[in-house]
Amino acid sequence: MDQLKVQNLQDKDTVELLLLVKERSIATGKNGRPFMGMTLSDATGSIEARLWDRVEELSRAFEIGDIIKVKGLVQLFQNRKQLIVHRLERVEPESVNMDDFLAKSSRNPDDMLADLTQLVRSMRNDHLRQLVLDTLEDPEIRPMILQAPAAKSIHHAWRGGLIEHILSICHIMDFMGKHYPFLNRDLLLFGAIFHDIGKLWELSYDAGISYTDRGRLLGHMEIACELIDKKSQRILGFSQELRDICKHIVLSHHGKLEYGSPKRPKFLEALVVAMIDDLDSKITTVKTIMDNERGSGEKWSRYNELFDRYFLLDDMNEKLK
Repeated sequence: MDQLKVQNLQDKDTVELLLLVKERSIATGKNGRPFMGMTLSDATGSIEARLWDRVEELSRAFEIGDIIKVKGLVQLFQNRKQLIVHRLERVEPESVNMDDFLAKSSRNPDDMLADLTQLVRSMRNDHLRQLVLDTLEDPEIRPMILQAPAAKSIHHAWRGGLIEHILSICHIMDFMGKHYPFLNRDLLLFGAIFHDIGKLWELSYDAGISYTDRGRLLGHMEIACELIDKKSQRILGFSQELRDICKHIVLSHHGKLEYGSPKRPKFLEALVVAMIDDLDSKITTVKTIMDNERGSGEKWSRYNELFDRYFLLDDMNEKLK
């Protein structure tokens, strides 16, 4: 069958297509009937879907991360496209090309890694520079960092998202080191690169984005600290004090205990890493929300629970020309 793309779906389209299951849940409608709500996607975007028939039976037919073949009707609900699913069946992942279903960074990962490596080579501290280069040039890690997402769903949740997030923060840190010369630029760059490096092992992205067993048991901060130990112990003269400083930056980068950081930032560079990580994450998250909503033709977004507000969807660059 001709595979339609999510970005091309229109109101009243009768469709038969393959989609990746990103989210699903069972709820009860206002009429008292159970229904299954799903977020289905391909590489071009996502669409909310509803299934009203054989809900209990079909809920056992597939899992999040599966590819399913769906037949249904596209309709507008509150002026947003929604897919009403009439039939669905699970498709074996070996029979499809997963690249057709996973969003990817708009930038070339190899170019981003080259840009990142150039910044790393400008670091002045020999031990920190060697630690980061040994990590980025590791034959196991290099191909992973070119593909890995930065998160499961919140920000940079696409292939190549992690290096995009890291590089973005590194460029900000490069500026911060120049604007505030009392900050240690090397520690800022280290924090930008290592704060989320553990997500290479925390997340799986072969079929959708999900957590690995190791990710659920340990989390990306602990995994990153293990990596710091492993790599730094092979570098002659790498002190325990510097190792502890590096680990503290990783362990405090969520900023607050209630945000999942085992420690709060205890020196300026750690505080800056936490603040800039939060800044870059939020900017990208809001941009993604607004980009997805602009296709509705509405002036305002739907209410967003994460940010507890509506967003004005005007493009300010266009508006203020």
